[in-house]
Amino acid sequence: MTDINFYHLTARPLEWALPKLLEKSLQAEARVVVMASSEERVADLNAHLWAFDQDSWLPHGSEKDGNAELQPIWLTITDENPNEARFLFLTDGATSEHVSDYERVFELFDGRNDEAVKTARARWKDYKAAGHTLAYWRQTESGGWEKAG
Repeated sequence: MTDINFYHLTARPLEWALPKLLEKSLQAEARVVVMASSEERVADLNAHLWAFDQDSWLPHGSEKDGNAELQPIWLTITDENPNEARFLFLTDGATSEHVSDYERVFELFDGRNDEAVKTARARWKDYKAAGHTLAYWRQTESGGWEKAG
């Protein structure tokens, strides 16, 4: 079964947390798909990942860039895996019918949004019922992560 990790964002936003998690994924030599909720969000994340840290480089692309098979990180709104990724990041409430096709899934949700928290709890129950291995990570005040639950 797939390892599904919930990341409860409380201290820092997705734009801060996502690049750090993507860096660790690339260090693990894993290709990644990042699903977002809209084309505008994909465009924003695409621009942000190029500029978030001058000392870091996160090679990535989206449909606008093309060549999905060459992209270590693929940004999309579509439930697809064109770069043969092992890891899937679900952001902004994006959902996938193919979580079982991945080694690891990262559910990142805004802990300051009651609806996002409610949705994450429902997904936890669904994933658990499907037999996936689950972990819950709470963001610390400094932006780090502590395993909880």
